[in-house]
Amino acid sequence: MRLDFPPKYTETIGSIKIHSLQKIYEIDSGNVVNSNNQRNNNTSTIAFDNRKLSKKCTKMAVVIPVKNEKLSLLEGVLSGIPNECLIIIVSNSQRTPVDRYAMEVEMVKQFSQFSNKRISIIHQRDPNLSRIFHKLNYTSILDQHSQVRRGKAEGMVIGILLAKMQEKEYVGFIDSDNYFPGAVNEYVKIFASGFAMSQSRMSNIRICWRSKPKVANNKVYFPRWGRVSEHSNKYLNDLISYITGYETDIITTGNAGEHALSMSLAENMQFASGYSVEPYELINILENFGGIIKESSRLHKDSVEIFQIETRNPHFHEDKGNDHIIGMLQESLSAINNSKICNTDITRDIKNHLLVLEQKTNQTSSRTGAISNNHLMDPIKTISMDKFNELVIDSPKLLHQFNASEI
Repeated sequence: MRLDFPPKYTETIGSIKIHSLQKIYEIDSGNVVNSNNQRNNNTSTIAFDNRKLSKKCTKMAVVIPVKNEKLSLLEGVLSGIPNECLIIIVSNSQRTPVDRYAMEVEMVKQFSQFSNKRISIIHQRDPNLSRIFHKLNYTSILDQHSQVRRGKAEGMVIGILLAKMQEKEYVGFIDSDNYFPGAVNEYVKIFASGFAMSQSRMSNIRICWRSKPKVANNKVYFPRWGRVSEHSNKYLNDLISYITGYETDIITTGNAGEHALSMSLAENMQFASGYSVEPYELINILENFGGIIKESSRLHKDSVEIFQIETRNPHFHEDKGNDHIIGMLQESLSAINNSKICNTDITRDIKNHLLVLEQKTNQTSSRTGAISNNHLMDPIKTISMDKFNELVIDSPKLLHQFNASEI
């Protein structure tokens, strides 16, 4: 893969380096004979050959949160992930009246026999998993009934724990509703390239889709921004502009569902429940590593690097409807609004935005108020991994592993 390097611009806030959007010039740049040929001095690009990317992939787990997805779609996503990666599927699919999770397990079992991929699959609402978290006193992931909450972020945290249990250095996240397996393959190559570029052990690789195709009036349109990302990016940039004192539009990946974290960073982060997870990751990094909050003691000598990389493939995914979009937007903006580093002007703008959204969509005020407080999950570094591993092994029906002997 060949892409811009170094990034054209970097915003530095405390220990954080936020790199501007990087462009891909070759999805497959061929073999790089030696390190001197990685850099193209004429065009300011860098290339990573398959061997370099493969080395990163062997240290990476790819987590796929799933909820009642079409099996053919999920299988397509699995087919796009390089064989070197450990795949972790965290399902939140229904168990009754039709057990869709059992169908997912059976599909994965058959697929893994043909592909020889290393795949683990778990259901996030399994009572055994809830009991494990209760025994470990990791209750921030549990609801009032002492069960794991149903949100996407909760599934991601479970995936991170399973990746850490397998001693992976990197963990990537890919949504299960992508129609193009080739795009999925590009995402993983982007993750690997980002980690290869990073000079820090703490890094976040965020993907910016080149376009999200829409079909209207018998024509295919290629809008650049999604309906949620456009607004999340705006308010995140407003926040960074307020912090630095200079206007910026550096954030282009506010709602990057496809992103990756080094384990060193992931285990030190809080995660917000539901669909606010992606923008809150940026907020949490700013709060804990930006040197903005006095009581924060996490200003490390190691910087946190945030890479934003634009794909070549368009992102074409399942249409979940307007209600899904509205919920995502409300939760995303609330995550920004509730931050300790959000100033009063931005808070006012966000509240006005949510009010207008409520009026346009005839949402009740009770729902808008309910999403104003995002549940936060504690960093997973507070969990004893030896104990977690022991408890998972003692629950033989909890985690289904295929081709696990090679892990």
